[in-house]
Amino acid sequence: MRKIVAALAVLAVSASALIAPAHAEDKKYTIALIPGLTTDGFYITMRKGAQAAADALGVNLVFQGAPDFNPVTQVPVLDAVIAKKPDAILIAPTDKVQLVEPLRKANDAGIPVITVDTFIGTGAYQTGAGDADFPLAYIASDNVLGGEIAARALAKSIGDKGKVYVSNVKPGISTTDQREEGFKQEMAKHPGITVLETQFNDDDANKAASQLQAVFARNPDLVGVFGANLFSALGAANGVKQAGQTGTVKVVAFDAPTSIVDNINTGLVDVAIAQHPAEIGYYGVVSAYAHLTGHSIPVSIGTGFTIMDKSNIADPNISKYLYSE
Repeated sequence: MRKIVAALAVLAVSASALIAPAHAEDKKYTIALIPGLTTDGFYITMRKGAQAAADALGVNLVFQGAPDFNPVTQVPVLDAVIAKKPDAILIAPTDKVQLVEPLRKANDAGIPVITVDTFIGTGAYQTGAGDADFPLAYIASDNVLGGEIAARALAKSIGDKGKVYVSNVKPGISTTDQREEGFKQEMAKHPGITVLETQFNDDDANKAASQLQAVFARNPDLVGVFGANLFSALGAANGVKQAGQTGTVKVVAFDAPTSIVDNINTGLVDVAIAQHPAEIGYYGVVSAYAHLTGHSIPVSIGTGFTIMDKSNIADPNISKYLYSE
């Protein structure tokens, strides 16, 4: 945590130091932000944070992405952005392996790369080891910590005993892999809780709902589920509702669009873990600009979380972290 705070402090100072000379720069830099997908509230909020930093620094921000979270559709977008030769690229890679070589093309073309939200390889950059350490920095929530927070919230809601499982997207996505890792690490500290086999839903909420009902049929003593992303959580929550177990089987969701308010107030979802995507976008642009103007930047920057439930969702200090639509 001290490293995260120190990194944010460095960039906060960098931002204030860089804003003043921004207007005096002869060159107007163009920074491209390629999200995991364009239509999700998380990335829309990230774009707003990035635009705020771009406006302050006199940077031209280009936002271009695919409509779905898929390397097959993201790579052509990346290739098109590289062809336009921006001064830097911020990207949320949709696969930690399949995006390595496409991003290497940008690096080889002399375009600095910073990954936001998700990473390639192990996410450990500028180490001189491995074939995926060339990005300058990784800026994101600490997803292992996020999984741990989700586990603690679920453990509390179920009285620290019973059977639970993780509803996840698919292996190979850095963020959701880490959330599951953190969840299981924390649950290992709760001997009264049994973690069942993870169910992978391919980001299909209907599939997640069916999986919940199948898991419940095999385990009628199921008491909780952690949705490692929003579709996983809402799908599982609908499965809980269809099984007539709302309020009995607790649901913890990762991510918090504005629609989560109704989900929490109606009891469909018990707890939501909100990331701070505006901060990710903001620090992404500040980091890219700092590098382009000759300043050093941290290789890893973590942003925070906010826990939302029925007791606090109406609090403006909490609801301000809901994602934009």
